[in-house]
Amino acid sequence: MPRPPHCRVVGRLPGADYFKPRGIPLSELEEVALGMDEFEAMRLADLEGMYQEQAAERMNVSRQTFGRIIESARRKVAEALVEGKALRIEGGAFEMRPTRTFACARCGHDCQVPQGTERPPECPACHSKDLHRAPEERGRGGGGAGGGCRGRGCHASPERT
Repeated sequence: MPRPPHCRVVGRLPGADYFKPRGIPLSELEEVALGMDEFEAMRLADLEGMYQEQAAERMNVSRQTFGRIIESARRKVAEALVEGKALRIEGGAFEMRPTRTFACARCGHDCQVPQGTERPPECPACHSKDLHRAPEERGRGGGGAGGGCRGRGCHASPERT
């Protein structure tokens, strides 16, 4: 029996959790389930353009594990598109980042905002509007692979069949 997967760190929930071909009732469609970790892997690699090593650090998994996650995600999305199936995004063991960190390009001050809120309009220290996501949140350090769920904030949900 394989061991249960560790929690993967997810930085953002999807804007929609269901996609289907237009004009076909949902009751007539087969579904493909895409896990939250697979969604996050595609977001980091394909939308943000991160290298697998950087994205793996952000998700708190090894590079090899990230490679398996992204391969599975791309296969599922391709199956849904090519075969006209509905795509449902849900499930898996994942942990949301509680905050986002922004760094001021002018003075170097870091500020944190709760996940799901707007970016700060200006630096609280020098009032510059030149704020960017902190380097550790862009996959250039911090985190590290492995570790797994630390028991707080883990959203472990069973896959539907």
